[in-house]
Amino acid sequence: MRFGLHPFNTWAVRLAAVCAVLFTACRHEVMAPEGAPAAQPGEPVSFDLANVPYPTLSAYRFFAGDLADLQPNTGVLPFAPINTLFTDHAHKNRFVWMPEGAQAHYVSDHEPLAFDEGAVLIKNFWYDNTMPDGERRIIETRLMFRRNGVWEFANYVWTPDQTEAHLDMDGSYLPISWTDAEQGTMSTTYRIPSASECFTCHKVNTDPLPIGPKPRNLNADMAYPEGTMNQLARWVQAGYLAPGFPSGIEATPDWTEASLPVVDRVRGYLDMQCAHCHSDQRHCDYRPLRLAFQDTDDPENLGVCVLPDDPIDPSVTHIVAAGDTARSMMHLRLGSTDGAVRMPLLGRTLVHREGLALINEWIASLGPPCP
Repeated sequence: MRFGLHPFNTWAVRLAAVCAVLFTACRHEVMAPEGAPAAQPGEPVSFDLANVPYPTLSAYRFFAGDLADLQPNTGVLPFAPINTLFTDHAHKNRFVWMPEGAQAHYVSDHEPLAFDEGAVLIKNFWYDNTMPDGERRIIETRLMFRRNGVWEFANYVWTPDQTEAHLDMDGSYLPISWTDAEQGTMSTTYRIPSASECFTCHKVNTDPLPIGPKPRNLNADMAYPEGTMNQLARWVQAGYLAPGFPSGIEATPDWTEASLPVVDRVRGYLDMQCAHCHSDQRHCDYRPLRLAFQDTDDPENLGVCVLPDDPIDPSVTHIVAAGDTARSMMHLRLGSTDGAVRMPLLGRTLVHREGLALINEWIASLGPPCP
């Protein structure tokens, strides 16, 4: 269920005031010894801005018990954007942690929340049913943390025995195969990004910035251990989101929801897959596309009947040729695995079949033909 922020009625505000006190009472900022084990019951998160990034993931104690269980410690709050980035079918989960007194603040519906000093965003990547033993394999854990008013990156690569993850900002490749219930055996050479690759996607001009935690992309329910709740309401309850922002935030359309109009689904899909580069002041702002959701109510920003500025194939006449996938650059790029052609360039080596099928359905529905 999605909300226009009507969760913020009298009961929610009162509940938030009480629960914020209880939640923040367990938030501490202490220094962890190098190589500290994962948190045991009662041990708080360890995060010292003067000494991060730590050499190992376990030193932060973001996760309680066995590290590979990825069970969040007290104050580590899970979140899930409505639409997520396709990364070669990798599974992901996301968490936020903040030191006592820190919050995120509303900027606009479609801009990432403005986080206070010391905030940390945590994202784990893994595959299930991996070869040869059918076990889960966690590959990496990416952190973004806020220090001196700037977002910084720290990437942790997991050991094969899944007992620890080590800081590594150089980037690397990992061949991996797994079994998918619908598509059978699959494989890829997974790219663990370097610091420069992280920055390429997470930047506005020269400033690093998160992609996922935008109010409109968090305005949806999530199942928490204590019950299902709207995510924005839960952040307020936890003391992680300052109240007082607009009550009419529109949720981003879920591209997987078949009951929605196809153009809305496409706009939601491209907003997450492509807008972090194809927007003003982003990596590909020299291209004609503007794919952030708030810009794509204009079909021209989606590339409909727009001439390609990089004609890599003479048969392709437009970025999106209304009614004709074969003549559409968007179809060509999303359907390619060639590193010189595919888009997005970073983050995938495989074709996202479901996403491509959605794009093709939308292109086929457009008319009249482009001149």
